Amino acid sequence: MKAMTIRSGARRRARELALAILFQADIGGMSPGEAIGEARDTLDVLAGEWGMSGEEYEKLSAEIQEFGMRLADTYFRHAAVIDEGIASLSREWALDRMPAIDRNILRMAAAELLYFPDVPGSAAINEAVELAKDYGTAESGKFVNGILGALARREDVAEAKNGV
Repeated sequence: MKAMTIRSGARRRARELALAILFQADIGGMSPGEAIGEARDTLDVLAGEWGMSGEEYEKLSAEIQEFGMRLADTYFRHAAVIDEGIASLSREWALDRMPAIDRNILRMAAAELLYFPDVPGSAAINEAVELAKDYGTAESGKFVNGILGALARREDVAEAKNGV
């Protein structure tokens, strides 16, 4: 049971790292390569925010960094497809008019939904909704849930998740 908690905690933190990387590239004027290159420094800052002990950091940092960087890199490699998918589902909001945190949570979670067949779609969506509630506005959780739920229900995504 302890190992499951560690893995789950590492994945949650890795998603926060990926979100920070995407946000830095989107808002901070960093190129994707620069933002990913700063991942270790970003993780150090986040670990302080999370209040991680030195022992916990030592145990989890490699796993957090690996998954977080892989998730961010997946978005960057497939940005056009992911952004197009999000834009097609957000009828009321153009991608560039969305709150930056919502936009980047959607990008991160869509990358996970589309390109990580080993991660259950419900887990990717639930984690994204929790991040939206933690970092976004009062409406962010509902907005993120709606867009990602619609994306997960698309036939091409459902087939890919089911190995069809």
